[in-house]
Amino acid sequence: MTTHRWYASRRGSSAARIITGIGALFALIEVVYILLVILGANAGNAFVQFVASIAKPLALFFPGLFPIANDSLSVLVNYGLAAVFWLVVTGLIARFVR
Repeated sequence: MTTHRWYASRRGSSAARIITGIGALFALIEVVYILLVILGANAGNAFVQFVASIAKPLALFFPGLFPIANDSLSVLVNYGLAAVFWLVVTGLIARFVR
């Protein structure tokens, strides 16, 4: 009986770690995109286009949420909120799974 209980709790914590890792990966993609934009990376570069093609769908409804005239600040605020969103949501889901 005790062994079965150990495996059940072990499985739940593994799922929680995977969920938390996915949220951290999504947030990292958003942060890399923010850094590329703020540091002025070449938008024609294949790597920059690849990161942008992943970051924009992951940002969900956040781009344009706060209309800010400065493009760098706009990306920082809107995509930064998306990164925080992924960390919070996946953290809550991971806590529920545990």
